[in-house]
Parts: sequence; structure tokens; C-alpha cells
Amino acid sequence: MIQVNTHEAKEKLSYFLSKVEKDREKIKICRNGKPVALLVPLDAPRDPLKQNPKLMGVKIHEDPTAPLDEEDWPVDLR
Repeated sequence: MIQVNTHEAKEKLSYFLSKVEKDREKIKICRNGKPVALLVPLDAPRDPLKQNPKLMGVKIHEDPTAPLDEEDWPVDLR
């Protein structure tokens, strides 16, 4: 979550709106160091095929859909 003061929020409102819109970031707006407002994304439909930016660095080194071998299953579930 990004935290900004009211002056910065006024000066960079377009930038913060784009962060909320594109990155689904939350912006906390403070006056005299105390939180007074929270700028959050609306629950608008998202493109289900667009990759989540928070998961961009994740690498899967094996096939998560591959069946498990007998010894990989817990004993009580074999």
C-alpha cells in the first residue's frame, strides 16, 4: 500500500489513479500524518488471461498437473 500526504495526492492524482487502475494498488491519503482516506480499485471485471503483475517473477520448475507417484501420497491416503 502506498501512503501519501494530501499535497502529494493533489499533485499526482492522475499517477495514483493509474496505479489503482492498472496495478490494483491501494493508496492511503494522510493529513498531518494521520490517515483520512483510502483510494482503492473498484471491483471491475479483469481480463482473466492477463498475468498478475505480482506473480511475474514466479517460476514453476515442474508440471503441477502431473500425477503423483505412489510414494508421494501420504500413507493414510494411499
